[in-house]
Amino acid sequence: MMPTPDRPANPTAARSPIAWWRRWWRRLPPSRQDRFATLAPLLSVLLFLAAIVVAITYLRFEELEREQEAVTRDVEYAQQRLRLRLLERQEQLMRLAREVDNKEISADEFAFQAETLISQFPELLAISWVDGRRVVMSTYASPSAPTALMRAVGGAIPAAEGDGSFELARDLRQPIYSRPLGDDPRQATLMLQVPLTEQGRFAGTVMGEYSVDGLMRFGMPPEIMARYAVALLDDRGRVLAGSLQTTGGVLRLLPWSAQSMEHEVPVSPVGNGLLLKAQGYRTSQDIVGSSFFWVIGALSALTVWMLLGTWRHTRKRVQAQQALVAETNFRRAMENSMLTGMRALDMQGRISYVNPAFCSMTGWTEAELVGRTAPFPYWPEDDHEQLAARLDDEISGRSTPGGFEVRVQRRDGTIFDARMYVSPLIDPKGHQTGWMTSMTDITEPKRIREELSASYERFTTVLESLDSAVSVAPLGSDEMLFANKMYRLWFGTRGQGHRQLVDLAGTTPTPPSDHGDAVDAFAGMPTDALTDAGAENAEVFVEELDRWLEVRTRYLTWVDGRLAQMVIASDITPRRNAEAQAALQNERAQTASRLITMGEMASSVAHELNQPLTAISNYCNGMISRLHEKRISEEDLLGALEKTARQAQRAGQIIQRIKAFVKRSEPNPMPSDVPTMVSNAIELADIELRRQQVRLSPYVAARLPSLMVDPILIEQVLINLLKNAGEAIVQAGRLPGQRYVELRVAPRRVDEQDVVEFSVRDSGKGVPAEMIERIYEAFYSTKSEGMGIGLKLCRSIVESHHGRMQVQNIYNADEVVGCCFSFWIPVISRLPAPGTAPDTTPVTSSDTERTR
Repeated sequence: MMPTPDRPANPTAARSPIAWWRRWWRRLPPSRQDRFATLAPLLSVLLFLAAIVVAITYLRFEELEREQEAVTRDVEYAQQRLRLRLLERQEQLMRLAREVDNKEISADEFAFQAETLISQFPELLAISWVDGRRVVMSTYASPSAPTALMRAVGGAIPAAEGDGSFELARDLRQPIYSRPLGDDPRQATLMLQVPLTEQGRFAGTVMGEYSVDGLMRFGMPPEIMARYAVALLDDRGRVLAGSLQTTGGVLRLLPWSAQSMEHEVPVSPVGNGLLLKAQGYRTSQDIVGSSFFWVIGALSALTVWMLLGTWRHTRKRVQAQQALVAETNFRRAMENSMLTGMRALDMQGRISYVNPAFCSMTGWTEAELVGRTAPFPYWPEDDHEQLAARLDDEISGRSTPGGFEVRVQRRDGTIFDARMYVSPLIDPKGHQTGWMTSMTDITEPKRIREELSASYERFTTVLESLDSAVSVAPLGSDEMLFANKMYRLWFGTRGQGHRQLVDLAGTTPTPPSDHGDAVDAFAGMPTDALTDAGAENAEVFVEELDRWLEVRTRYLTWVDGRLAQMVIASDITPRRNAEAQAALQNERAQTASRLITMGEMASSVAHELNQPLTAISNYCNGMISRLHEKRISEEDLLGALEKTARQAQRAGQIIQRIKAFVKRSEPNPMPSDVPTMVSNAIELADIELRRQQVRLSPYVAARLPSLMVDPILIEQVLINLLKNAGEAIVQAGRLPGQRYVELRVAPRRVDEQDVVEFSVRDSGKGVPAEMIERIYEAFYSTKSEGMGIGLKLCRSIVESHHGRMQVQNIYNADEVVGCCFSFWIPVISRLPAPGTAPDTTPVTSSDTERTR
């Protein structure tokens, strides 16, 4: 007979407890089995740990309590022994004090009895008889006592010694112990002051001094020393005698680990600050009995058995669960990580699924959306009819493959733009179960697209309204990529005008600058040879337009990736005409200034010419007289004629120099010798300075380089400055010995370039502060008869040669004793073309810079 699955084969086994528990376990559902399989090992481990902790804690605290009681009892016993010993020594000293009070002993007898006591009681180091003024009357110290206790008879004990115990004994009239004394804790002493009285008055003390270490060695019971670590401490915790166990490094893992078997009591009831402390030595005891061992073993075996059973039961479940959780987590991660909103509709148009992104976009939760039918809560009220029609098209399969834009309303009422794509939802069997819709928020891209469109419109409007012609074309091609309205007005819509401007800008020389010649070096070059995309400027004349244009070119990368060249042409014809007119006016002003200068110097020049002309007349009249009288020889006649010729040549040179100075001509820069220009200027200016009784001291450095300047203009500046210096000295009313002008010409280096500096120093009264700002203005002069164009022209001439002009008052303490006008000309190979504006960057000399 075969056993059935519901009936066991062995009835005895069925009635056994193990079989009953097995059947009960199999009837449990898997979730209940997992729960018991997890809780049973946990419960076993907790019971095991609780039993261990309770048992060890109980036994350990019992042991600690017994040890603590033993330590307390023994320490109090040792305290009584020490107190008794101190009282015995105190009685001996009090007996000795009574004998002193009764004058029964002398000083020598006192010393003898002190020696007897010290020899009998080793803890006593010294006994002294001290009167009321702290003078030692008699004393005896042990040979082993420290040097500080060896007191001399008749010597005074310092007031600080004894820690105030002497004063307390005097005031209280009873024996007083001091606190432990001494800098070295291991040689500390204890002082006992026993007061002496004479007819009711304080007469001093009998002072006994104990060794704390001696008290420890001779007063502590040996059995206490054997069982404990004993030490005498002061009130600051310093060990004075004995030793204690160190507690550092003890691992404190259990509550009782921090407890230490120790006890501390004061030695003297009077309160001298001496403490007795004892610590019990650490011992180990076998606190684990056989019963405790079997309990631990049984609990351990139960824990292992339950854990093994749980592991075997859950191993198969864990494998299946891991595969299922991994697949679920992967799919959930995909859904949660998508930024595109997903919505599924069934065949009736109800929402059957939404992903987190869709909920985040609309603000509605999944529970609120699933199962809803049209109209959906995220439809704007104004778009219900339009969206309902869209939904009908979707369900009918008439959706647009490229998607469509809709407006979506969030839960908070805000609306955003979205693009939706609809596709059929097919199940694994190939049947359509609904429609899947993906939704993307296009609010930001749409806003950016609209802003780009508006920006392009604004950009085009600005370029179309410019007064300059703007064109963009690829390199080496007549194709036009962009041309604004002004370009189309001038050149039409083709690229010949762009090419013409590029060619003119690349072939027309332009003035040199700090960055070199502004020539378009890339015009007509292939794209692959272009390595620099910088901007170039040029001024060109277009005959077809009869205009001067300023052409600026820049290389850029076009939107399609090609390298292109942008040309900006601005009409500068009015500016060029104005520059030409200004140059003509400046030239006329320079000529007028020279004529004015020579007009002002006319009397001096006439006086200078009068000397050679008078000499010529005298030489001729003398020769005529001597010829009539026939008293002249041929040699004398030749000598007179040579002198006459030299005077005529001198007069002719003066006239030619004046003629060359005042002659109107175009500025003509040429390599000019600096000493020659200075000599020519001095030759004309010295005439006026000598008439004004002003001494001129010129200094010209040797080996000066040649300057690319117009020498006549530089001489005009020097003459004007020298003339102004002489007039400033005359106006200052200087004495003849103080009338001098210094002209100094020397090389310098300014702003990392070589220059030649010309400076004119006078001994006048300088430039007033209120005239500094206006000194270079046209038609403004510091002289009542001046026209105010001299310094203005001088500065213009210097700056046209790329130089700078400056003025500085000369001080002696706070007094102005002169003025220095200076200018420098750079050492360059050539000057910019006429009409080019010079560099007018201001140069400051110092905080006392002045203009004139």
